[in-house]
Parts: sequence; C-alpha cells; structure tokens
Amino acid sequence: MTSDDSDLPLAGILVLDFSQFLAGPVAAMRLADLGARVIKIERPGVGDIGRGLAFAGRVADGDTISFHAMNRNKEGMTADLKNDDDLAKVKLLVAQADVIIQNFRPGVMERIGLDYDSVREINPRIVYGSASGYGDTGPWKDRPGQDLLAQSIAGIPWLQGSRDDPPVPVGLSIADHLTSCHLAEGVTALLVRRFRTGRGGLVQTSLLEAMLDLQFELLSTHLNDSSVTVKRNGPNSAHAFLPAPYGVFPTSDGYLSLAMNPVPKIGHLLGLEALEAFVDPDTWWSHQDQIEALLSAHLALETTEHWLALLDAGDVWCAPVLTLEQLVDHAGFRAIEMTQDVVRAEAHTGSGERLTLTTTRSPIRIDGRVLRSDVPAPKLGQHDASLAAEFLAAGSGAAASVGAKAGGAGVADAGTAVGVGGAGSPS
Repeated sequence: MTSDDSDLPLAGILVLDFSQFLAGPVAAMRLADLGARVIKIERPGVGDIGRGLAFAGRVADGDTISFHAMNRNKEGMTADLKNDDDLAKVKLLVAQADVIIQNFRPGVMERIGLDYDSVREINPRIVYGSASGYGDTGPWKDRPGQDLLAQSIAGIPWLQGSRDDPPVPVGLSIADHLTSCHLAEGVTALLVRRFRTGRGGLVQTSLLEAMLDLQFELLSTHLNDSSVTVKRNGPNSAHAFLPAPYGVFPTSDGYLSLAMNPVPKIGHLLGLEALEAFVDPDTWWSHQDQIEALLSAHLALETTEHWLALLDAGDVWCAPVLTLEQLVDHAGFRAIEMTQDVVRAEAHTGSGERLTLTTTRSPIRIDGRVLRSDVPAPKLGQHDASLAAEFLAAGSGAAASVGAKAGGAGVADAGTAVGVGGAGSPS
C-alpha cells in the first residue's frame, strides 16, 4: 500500500472473498478499489468458475478476460472447505478479517460452517455480505441464480424492444452488476455502523431484489394503479411508459436518440411542419405512432451529425447512438479516462512473459482522485505461502482451536455443495 492508498476510505479493512463469477467478486473488487485488502479464497485445482466461463470466448494466461476484469486488485489463496485442516486455517483467517463476501446458494455456507451465525461466534465484529439469486425463502430460492434467468423472472425482457418483438433481455449482466453495487453499499454501511458501535452485522441482497429495485417506477405505479401495465410501442420507441418522441431513429448514416422534448419545438428545428401541429401534450401519447413515423422518415434523409448540429443548437435532449468501435475511438471516451492497465508479472504467467491487460477502473472518484490500481487478478493460489506466513503463523494448534470454537459442524456433510454456483453463475 502506498501513502496515497492509505488515505482511501477502506484502507486497513481486510475482506475475505469466498464468492465466484460476477456479483460477489465484483462487490469485493469495489471494496478493493476503495482501499480494502481483499483475499480471494478458491478451491484448489479448480478455482472460481469464472476462470473458465469466457466472455466472448477470450482468455489470457489461462484465465478469462472477464475473470481478470472482475478480480483485479486482489490476493489469491486456495482452501478445500471440505477438508478439516483447510477449514480450520480459513477460520483462523476469519478471526482476523473485517468483511466476508459470499454468493453461494442458500444453505451451502451453513453446511460448511461458515454461515453468518457460525462466523460471528469466531469474530463478533465481522461484517458479512451475502448475495443470492432469489433470497433465502420462497418458491424461487433454490433456482439457479444467473443473470438472464433473474432478468426473466423479474419481467425485464418485456420492457425492451417494440410491440412486435419477442421478449428482449438486456445484453449485459445487469442483475449481477447491480447486485454487486448493492452488496458493496450494504457492507460499507455496516462498516460505518461498526465504527460507531463496535457491532458487526449481516447484509443480504439478491439478483431478484436488484431487478425489482431497478423497476421502482413501474412497480410503484402499477401497485397503486393496476390498470398500468406493460404495453410496448412502435419500432422507434425506447420506453413503454413515455410518449413521443422518446426513442431511437435512423439517420442516413446511423441512429439518433431523442429524449423528452416538446414535439412542436422539434418539428420547428427540423423543418418538419407536420409535427408543429401537435401542441397538446396529450397527443404525444394518443398519436405516438404517427409522430414517430414522421420523425423516422424525416431523420433518415440526413446524417446523424447534421441533425445533432440543429438539435444541439436548440438545446434539445438528443445523442448519437454509438457503436462499440465508435465509443472507444471517441474523444469523449478518452476524456473520462475510464480505463486502466493491470499487470501480471513474468514470475506468475504461464509463458514467463509479462502480461498487461487494459480494463475499466472504478467509476468513483474520491476527493477528486480517480481510483486506479495495476494489481492484477491473482493466479490460482498465488499468495498461499505469503498469506500463510502472515496470517496462519500461529500454527496448526491455534487453527484447530479456532475450528473447535466454531464447532466445525457440517464439514462432512458439505459434499460437493462447495462447488454449487453462486448468484452470478450457473449450477
């Protein structure tokens, strides 16, 4: 840790990351970006399932690019939680930790003996963060906690696309991503409480709760007026619950998005007299298809930049729809400096050559400082020896004592449950 790092909000906090794939690991990574020391604990020989589930099929130095992106800024340790000796050593580490993150299915950590009730007997000040697919109770609790499946159960795919489309899911791991944000927020809040009261605590969230929270406008409106339901609009509309001109429209060389704007004003700026007649805002609902059709035909006559020049001058809410390539090549992308390089040293790569990967940084700035770190995702078990020397130096006798204090219950019954998929992974 550098002198600058010691001033980060979570400097001095030790986090044990038992999670895998996305929601839990990214929550732990967020804490690391804020200054916490994160130790990722994985199964020997296999590790986090995310090491092999490759986003776009891309791998670097034996691990997926997505694993590198989700587990940067961490140290790595292996432990077989079905092995009594390994479990006792882990419990010795638990006794010295501030935070635990886990995203196994409900019941798994209980069978291992690392659930919150067991852990707080070892360490009453522990802050325990738990993410699941659908919570710990109810008819969905044992279903596979995976992003697309959580989106589907929460009805998210019915909010995308037009009325003629089938359900269209969001093409990113939005459930996992938002769950990681909520979990990190809850952990941080409990740390604040612990600083005030000395008391640890348990924070729980799930993919389903993240997806329901995302729909707070829709659910609040429907629950108070059951006549409000999802009725997707025409091919240009970008929102089932907003009137024209809210949507995406083709231009001669791409696409243009229009947000909430007075229709007559847009008609005047674009030279489209037919739109200037829609002075009553109610007609922006009742004649939505007609308005969007007029806009679609007219905007297709010129380039995106041509229309942006006219609309920007009139202070209309609009934006180009960029492709991935256009985004990363744009001056605006460079200006926000959202990337960083992480480096895996020669001593830890399979080829013996230094590995440098570009990934995203934390989106948070602290006191004006952009949070960056070049610490890479760990190789499986990379820090076993150094962490054992630092935290387990008390020896096997002390480790066994800690294991006995926690009861050591459930180890023999854990079976293959340790490998069950977490909130972000298939099972």
